[in-house]
Amino acid sequence: MMFNFRSLFNTGLSNKINHYRHGQPIRTPNLLKGRDFLSLQNYTAEEIKYLLWVAADLKGRIKHNKECLPLLQGKSLAMIFEKRSTRTRLSTETGFALLGGHPCFLTAQDIHLGINESIIDTARVLSAMTDAVLARVYKHNDLEVLAQEATVPVINGLSDSEHPIQILADYLTLQEHYGSLNGLTLSWIGDGNNVLNSIMLSAAKFGMNLHIAAPKGFEPDPIVTKIAEEYSVKYHTEFLLTTNPLEAAKGANVLITDTWISMGQEEEKNQRLQAFQGYQITMQTVKMAAPDWTFLHCLPRKPEEVVDEVFYSPQSLVFQEAENRKWTIMAVLVSLLTDYSPQLQKLTF
Repeated sequence: MMFNFRSLFNTGLSNKINHYRHGQPIRTPNLLKGRDFLSLQNYTAEEIKYLLWVAADLKGRIKHNKECLPLLQGKSLAMIFEKRSTRTRLSTETGFALLGGHPCFLTAQDIHLGINESIIDTARVLSAMTDAVLARVYKHNDLEVLAQEATVPVINGLSDSEHPIQILADYLTLQEHYGSLNGLTLSWIGDGNNVLNSIMLSAAKFGMNLHIAAPKGFEPDPIVTKIAEEYSVKYHTEFLLTTNPLEAAKGANVLITDTWISMGQEEEKNQRLQAFQGYQITMQTVKMAAPDWTFLHCLPRKPEEVVDEVFYSPQSLVFQEAENRKWTIMAVLVSLLTDYSPQLQKLTF
């Protein structure tokens, strides 16, 4: 499937390029302290690898070696949640507390972002009382305003544009399973949503190929698609966008899908279920994949998205993936708030 990119700037999309081109990344991978974490587009390959290295280090030292690491003792974290979440809330709360810090959970009933108080005022108040802000929001622009006005790091816990902390967990899971990310082929079958955007903005940086199958009308953002195509040329990887799930699955090491109906899209349920007919990952899909195939899903999962035979198979890494949400968000927090250096030997990606 091809897009006519000449018409992008005539369709009202030109303002979105500013988000994906925002910020100049630091070139030294261990100089992340004080940074915001809004988009993987703003992080170099070495910086993302560094975060995964820290995550593997913390997991090894705390989970396996039973070490106590109060790296965030005396620090507090504001957690703004406009959208509910099991994994994002639990991973962040338990992870921050495990490192000795104090997480403060704020729902839409506690803090009406930009309603009862402007986002600018909220950012300044939170900056004076906490050491970092993690926000799970509907509008990505709200995160941009928070980050611009806050004097502490702001972390994207999910927005309508991206879900970068989820993708860190995905990559750590694949690194643990395959021993390296370079050369893997990822196959995304489903909605062109925020999770996919974060994959598209980072997979090629690791030398991973990316195949995408999405129904007509549910393709990924054209701006993100253009960047992904540029990355595939820069990093010498393969990028495929199609409407055929079996074509996308052909030769893939990793099959990935997500919910077809995200929060805020409930009114579109019937339309979406109809549009995604044929996109369920089944054993027929698996037969097209590589012999060493694995399966990822960021959860929660619905049966229409993937059959039980795949979801609960030995090749499914979804629960390891869910646990790694904790270690990767801990790595982000430690890297942005401290001068911590990993003790584990550097990973080979």
